Amino acid sequence: MSFPAYPNYRESGLAWAPSLPNHWSSAGLRWLARRYAGGTPDRNREDFWENGTIPWLNSGSVNQGLIQEPSAFITDEAFANSSTRWVPAGALLMALAGQGKTKGMTAQLAFDATCNQSMAAIVPGHELASRYLLWWLSANYQNIRNMSGGDNRDGLNLELLGDILCPLPPIREQTTIAAFLDRETAKIDALMEEQQRLIELLKVKRQAVVSHAVTKGLDPTMPMKHSGVEWLGEVPAHWEINRLDRLMSFSSGKAHEPFLADDGEHIYISARFVSTHGQSLKFCTENLAPAKRGDVVMVMSDLPNGRALARAYQIADDASYAVNQRVCRLKGFRGSARYFYYQLNRNPGLRRYDDGVNQTHLSNSAYCKLPLCAPPEPEQSQIAEYLDEQTGRIDALEVAAAAAISVLQERRVALISAAVSGKIDVRNASAKQAKAA
Repeated sequence: MSFPAYPNYRESGLAWAPSLPNHWSSAGLRWLARRYAGGTPDRNREDFWENGTIPWLNSGSVNQGLIQEPSAFITDEAFANSSTRWVPAGALLMALAGQGKTKGMTAQLAFDATCNQSMAAIVPGHELASRYLLWWLSANYQNIRNMSGGDNRDGLNLELLGDILCPLPPIREQTTIAAFLDRETAKIDALMEEQQRLIELLKVKRQAVVSHAVTKGLDPTMPMKHSGVEWLGEVPAHWEINRLDRLMSFSSGKAHEPFLADDGEHIYISARFVSTHGQSLKFCTENLAPAKRGDVVMVMSDLPNGRALARAYQIADDASYAVNQRVCRLKGFRGSARYFYYQLNRNPGLRRYDDGVNQTHLSNSAYCKLPLCAPPEPEQSQIAEYLDEQTGRIDALEVAAAAAISVLQERRVALISAAVSGKIDVRNASAKQAKAA
């Protein structure tokens, strides 16, 4: 859907919205809203944080968008003995500092609460609708971060926030714009959620297709036998079950960190390189543990959370690769390297060592003793070819879904920016929507 522009515009003097509709004005946030920070009661006083009744928020709360849950509850005594202050429901909270993307994020508060010193409460006056201001600040998230040094660790402060200039449509028009954006972004968000669910389903399907093919084969009429391995279950009767170190050569990598350099000639294989399928590139000047085309590399250690443990990647070109100490190299396969790659990637026999919380390392012994299915070599090649075709189709669908999400995100950002800066006139759209409802 396309939206018309306003009939007439004027130069605004605002860096973030150079032209505005003729009937809009503008002003600095310091004149439009009260701004103040909170505080944190003494963390060493356990009694301040036990059995409290006063909602208290930390900076991470802004990730909720609409803040509906407190980070903690503090006591009346904690409130009286700290600099934290009450923030009314409906007001906005902006993170002045925080890890990653938190700094500069803004959310609206759904209940009366207190907050820490790394958050700014923004309580608009009668000229400014909270929800419209939320969309304006959200549209200028990166501009706001840049006021304090961009993505660096420098924090925002109340004075900087006061310098933010805001377009000011008439108050009724502000609420109309906000309602329009609430409605339209909800539609876009729903479409993105559908695509994300599709991606998750495709990941599950991919893993199921691979797991079934490498452990059950492609012919459902083949007689089966129990593998003798609980998590493997039944396998085709003519298949061999053997230890990894009897089906291929295993070696662990070596530390290359002292040799990391942008102008290095060797591609550095780390846990991140493997888990991103070779997209995360670093280089080193020495190669203490080389790997070459056809080799499979697997993550043995992934600090701090172990999410990449047992992920595998098969080298597909003749570049010089250096394997680091958190990764192992597998080569000299007794059969199809591609088949074994599919069987090894996230192999349940290795993942069972991972409790999802504390496990960050798998030992050489865990790898070498891993029981694997070893079909006859021609059958290995057939399975590998089948999986290349099937996973290729699934991967293409996943790429298309990710591209759709990217397009929707771009549309969402553009729509918000256009509406709050007056590039499009949504008044009739909102009126039609209300009439249709």
